[in-house]
Amino acid sequence: MANLKDLKNRINSVASTQKITKAMKMVAASKLRRAQEAAEAARPYAERMENVLSGLADSVKGVAGAPKLLVGTGTDKTHLVIVATSERGLCGGFNTSIVKAARLKIQELTKAGKTVKILCIGRKGFTQLQRVYGEKIIEVVDLSEVKNLRFSDVSPIADKVLGMFDASEFDFVTLFYARFKSALTQIVTEQQLIPAAFEEKEGEAKGEGLKGSIYEYEPEEKEILSTLLPRNVAVQLFRALLENAASEQGARMTAMDSATRNAGDMIDRLTLQYNRTRQAAITNELIEIISGAEAL
Repeated sequence: MANLKDLKNRINSVASTQKITKAMKMVAASKLRRAQEAAEAARPYAERMENVLSGLADSVKGVAGAPKLLVGTGTDKTHLVIVATSERGLCGGFNTSIVKAARLKIQELTKAGKTVKILCIGRKGFTQLQRVYGEKIIEVVDLSEVKNLRFSDVSPIADKVLGMFDASEFDFVTLFYARFKSALTQIVTEQQLIPAAFEEKEGEAKGEGLKGSIYEYEPEEKEILSTLLPRNVAVQLFRALLENAASEQGARMTAMDSATRNAGDMIDRLTLQYNRTRQAAITNELIEIISGAEAL
């Protein structure tokens, strides 16, 4: 049985940890509000761009000279997997869930005989992947110095990916990130960036806009696509990283809240054990005193 001094030290240690987790929860809650606002502000622009590009894409499919970013290279031998995670830990299963989904995709592609390359955005994803897939990782993007993510922080990443695609270093690009739903729920999302893949929405397929209207574009669709498709890669990547930032803070706030409550429960159990041990020690001392008095 632990002595009173050891129990007291453990209680103080857990209490100190509880103060830290409580402070981290408050910091995460403060950052979450700003990150959530940024993610929600980026959604309409990214979604509307997808809708416009979807309409344009339908009109040029099957037409000679369509952009490679839309129709692809004609093969799918080499895949680039972009894994977006956080730079810091203590956020529950946030990073692990993203990496797990990416691993399943990598295993699926490898079994199919495809060549896989990995681009890690965030050190936590790199740490988890390097042990098994270290030789497949071509670069790690460190955003630890970025406090408030801006489009200018993401543009160099998109430019590098587009440059590699133009150099025929891969045929497909798949992005893994966590879409923010609430502080308790983050949805791991797999998104194909190259060739561009769009979800058809009712009333907006084949160039139809809101309320069944049809857009006419000047200059021609192929020329517009050649400009918008590269920008769409950067926009979708930026939106994904904003979603990731909000998801990370939500996961961290939830994890720290759980850790704070668990620390409180542990303090209660240790305090009860301390009191029982102390009571037992006092009882033993009284028994020794009484026994000594009776012996006299």
